[in-house]
Amino acid sequence: MSQSTSLARTVVRQILEAGITDVVISPGSRNAPLSIAFYQASKRGLITLHTRIDERTAAFFALGIAKATQRAVPVVCTSGTAVANYHPAILEASHSNQPLLVITADRPAELRRTGSNQTTEQARIFGKAVRYFADISGSAYPMELPLNSLKSGPVHLNLQFTEPLSPEDDSTAWLDSIGTKPVREFTRKEAGTFHTKSTRGVLVIGHDRAGLSLESVTQFSQSLGWPVIAEDPLSFKEALAHASIFLTSSQILEELAPDTVVVIGRTTLSRSINRLIATARKTIVIDPRMLTVDSDRVADQKFTALPDVQAPAVDSEYVERWNKYSQRASKMIAGITQWSEALVAREIASALPDSTTLFISSSRPIRDIEGFASARTGIETFANRGLAGIDGNISTALGIASQRKSAIAILGDLSFLHDITGLIHHEDINLKIVVIDNNGGGIFSTLSHRGVEGFEEVFGTPHNLNLVAIASAFGLSTTTVKNEAELKAEIARPVNGLSLVVVQVPDRESNADHLQKIMSSVESM
Repeated sequence: MSQSTSLARTVVRQILEAGITDVVISPGSRNAPLSIAFYQASKRGLITLHTRIDERTAAFFALGIAKATQRAVPVVCTSGTAVANYHPAILEASHSNQPLLVITADRPAELRRTGSNQTTEQARIFGKAVRYFADISGSAYPMELPLNSLKSGPVHLNLQFTEPLSPEDDSTAWLDSIGTKPVREFTRKEAGTFHTKSTRGVLVIGHDRAGLSLESVTQFSQSLGWPVIAEDPLSFKEALAHASIFLTSSQILEELAPDTVVVIGRTTLSRSINRLIATARKTIVIDPRMLTVDSDRVADQKFTALPDVQAPAVDSEYVERWNKYSQRASKMIAGITQWSEALVAREIASALPDSTTLFISSSRPIRDIEGFASARTGIETFANRGLAGIDGNISTALGIASQRKSAIAILGDLSFLHDITGLIHHEDINLKIVVIDNNGGGIFSTLSHRGVEGFEEVFGTPHNLNLVAIASAFGLSTTTVKNEAELKAEIARPVNGLSLVVVQVPDRESNADHLQKIMSSVESM
């Protein structure tokens, strides 16, 4: 047996024995030993094989599977530029502690810096974004794969394959008697107890809950008994609806200023929420990522797991103030009738059927859901909030949907165009992609850049493209929505296969003006 075949089969065997269920592969020559070995395992029913031509979208697709299953997912590519295309997804995985097992094929080390084809310095190419790295040659093997490191984020294995790259025969006997040795749980120190004397505290929950389970965060919230602000209002029915909207008022912010704030995860969506946190005398942060990527995070007290709670009863008058402004904001937002991105977010959030799996892209869509959705439960939400990029959103949503009966994704038009190659493959996946089309970078019209000379050229970037025609070229069924009734009907319609719904909204400047009008009305609540 060749050295490359032996190395590939040994690696794949350990992956199978770890109970890993899915692998994502991009075609290439140097990674052929791995591709063939994984294919043979898939024909035995030992693993599900996904193929993606574009390595960048392949890595985000694998990230989506990892998010949906909370299991490690190998993603496999050939040498050269293919490796570099993994970097965006690895950064997202690193900043959200997702278990990507990155396996890159390489030429033998002696060919580096010699001008050999498709050969570059792949060793440690991802720097500190991975929790573990190994540069492995066939002669240096065997070794035990560092799969336990995946419990805290991505791992990179760079495998040096020598020719011949194809097996000498088609035998699959090497797959006989595959055992299962589940990856050991990643253990942390005990969290301890959170003691406080504060009766005027607020709990703020970041969109990804720091990777903590919905059930555990809900239980912690109930133990604390404080007013709750959730960046993801679709997961916490008891959260104060529309806090990011009514806290834009300086007067309301001053009246509701807390003594203590507990933050679970990161607060990355709204300046108004971060201003509230800054007013507190004491800030407590709960986030496992302080053990990995956020080690310099500042707070008066820090926990890397949910602590036990010892807190007095909350000031009922203080709670009533919060409820008053949340109710007033709810009434105001319910009265929005103008066809706008705010109305679209409100109606999508309320119309989603229970048990829907939802992916929300970064930029305006996720902020509009936070601000204009009424608090509810029954929705399983996902988003790429590690680094909050708009790249790879289609592919991440597809990866998530591949692990569910169906899913819905809400994207901005630029997020959709940015990851258009994610639509190249047609697996048996039920995903409805809802694109908010305002012809460009709508979020910039709501920031201080608005109105500067050259705004349209460097920020607005109008694409002037027909998104329906583009999606149709990829074979997607498409629908255009232009009003509230059409939107409600489309969201209620069952998800069947891969489809696109283009929601045509007013231009970006009109939307920015509408948002300003809403914020101004908050002052008179």
